[in-house]
Amino acid sequence: MDYRDVFFVVTGPTATGKTARAVHLAKTIGGEIISADSRQIYRGMDIGTGKDLAEYDGVPYHLIDIRPAGYRYSLYEFLEDFERAYDDIRGRGKPVIMCGGTGPVPRNEELRADLAGKSLEELTALLKTMKTLRNNSDIDTVARATRAIEICRYYELHPELKALTEPHPMENALVIGVEVDRDTRRERITRRLRARLDEGMIDEVRRLIDEGIDPEDLIYYGL
Repeated sequence: MDYRDVFFVVTGPTATGKTARAVHLAKTIGGEIISADSRQIYRGMDIGTGKDLAEYDGVPYHLIDIRPAGYRYSLYEFLEDFERAYDDIRGRGKPVIMCGGTGPVPRNEELRADLAGKSLEELTALLKTMKTLRNNSDIDTVARATRAIEICRYYELHPELKALTEPHPMENALVIGVEVDRDTRRERITRRLRARLDEGMIDEVRRLIDEGIDPEDLIYYGL
C-alpha cells in the first residue's frame, strides 16, 4: 500500500490522545501533520491552547503559529491554508495526516440571553428543528445544547460558510476516530487544566492582555 495516496484524518473529542496517535502514525509511515486546531494557529498562545510541541518529537507539522494573537481567523482562511499545506506535503511525496478539528463559531451573547433559563428539554426541542440529532452528544447538558443551537444559528446567518462545511467526498480518505470513556476523558481534562495552570497559563493570559490583546478576543477563542 502506498501511504502517499491516502489522506489520513485523526479526529475525536478533547483529551482522547489525538496528537499522540497522529505522531505515532506519522513516524510509522513517514508522514507530516496538518493541525486542524483552530486555536493553535496563534503565536504566543501556547499553554492555554495546549500546543505541546515537544509531543511532535521531530515530526513536521503545519498550521501552528501562523497568525498573531488577536487575529480573527476564518474558516475560509483555514481552508485556503490547508490546501496550500496539503499540496506542499503531497508535492514532496509525503503522506498527509490531518489531526484535530477547526472552525470556531463565536459566542452569540444575545442568543444566549434569549436561551437562558430554558430547560434541557426545551433546548432539545428547539435544536431538533434546526438539525438532525444523530446521537445525544449535543444534548447531554444545557451548556452543550445551547452551544449546539448557537452553532446552528451561526450557519443559518452565514450560509456561505455552511456550504463549505457540508460533507463532501475525499479521495482515499481514512478517518481514524479516537475515543475514550467519558469518565476517563473528564479526568484527563481536569488533570490537563491543573497542569496548564501550574505551567503558567494565567501568566500567559496576563501577558497577552498586557500586549494589547482584547480580553474579549480570548473569550472569542473559546479559552
